[in-house]
Amino acid sequence: MIKIDRKFTDELIKTAQASPRRRINYNFHKELSDTLQRMLNIMNKDTYVQPHKHENPDKREAFIILKGKVLVIEFDNSGNIAEYILLDRTQDNYGCEIAPGTWHTIICLEDNSIIYEVKDGPYIQKTDKQFAAWAPKEDDKSCLEYNTALIQKLNFKL
Repeated sequence: MIKIDRKFTDELIKTAQASPRRRINYNFHKELSDTLQRMLNIMNKDTYVQPHKHENPDKREAFIILKGKVLVIEFDNSGNIAEYILLDRTQDNYGCEIAPGTWHTIICLEDNSIIYEVKDGPYIQKTDKQFAAWAPKEDDKSCLEYNTALIQKLNFKL
């Protein structure tokens, strides 16, 4: 049995806080070839996940909030917001599933947020994600400004 409790996640939170990306994944699957990828994403507010989609092969992806607040946004092909949900247990918004081939991102709104992610496998780095050309790359200096602009478009308070 793998237990996901405070003792387990506290160590992961420390690692995420010290990470240059300000987030980490903890994989429960043992092999990248596993057809069901299961992981925890531990995130802080000053991290950026470039909008992307999973196709060729198509992959579903689901997020379930365990701690904190995380905004999940879907986009159309031009980068316009198509759908969103604020994952927040205190608002009874527990999770969502992203359809294959759908542009999306996740934005952390509360430090030390934890989401449980399930995604079709296998994981092949070269083909796992197709990144949106209309959004900043992860190492771009404007990436956090991009997150802020999305949050403001949706009238969320920072």
